Amino acid sequence: MRLIIACCLSVLLLAGCAGVQAPDAATTFTVVRHAEKADDGSRDPPLSAAGRARAQALALRLSTSPLTAAYATPFRRTQQTAQAVAATHGISVSTYDPAIAPSDFAATLRARHHRGTVLVVGHSNTVPALVAALCSCRVAALGEDDYDALYTIRVDAGGHATLDVGRQ
Repeated sequence: MRLIIACCLSVLLLAGCAGVQAPDAATTFTVVRHAEKADDGSRDPPLSAAGRARAQALALRLSTSPLTAAYATPFRRTQQTAQAVAATHGISVSTYDPAIAPSDFAATLRARHHRGTVLVVGHSNTVPALVAALCSCRVAALGEDDYDALYTIRVDAGGHATLDVGRQ
């Protein structure tokens, strides 16, 4: 008899849970500058050894995030930084034009992604403006040697954004 009552209670609890909706979805945008680049004199240098190590550390840091997309400019250093992370999630890197107005690119990102984590890899002169556009907040400029800033913008289902600035 106790077994029957326990089974009935279990069925009722499970049925009640089926009607419960999950909390509103949120999207997390993780925005970083590319890792350290090699000093090879070219306009499009690859990552240096330190840059490759930083990209791998970023991949490890984001390995448990539900990464649904990765974006990078067409330059080798941004592609290599993003690829290190994307490969651990089995996704490809989408290329974006860094000349697109940050507000337009931010609007595109917000329209395309309504849940999960999206990685965006840019440059010292593009990352702060993109972050500011994603969170509707002020963001300090990056110095030429700043490679470790990690911006996390969380956008809830209502469109409200919060910004967390950390280090890689």
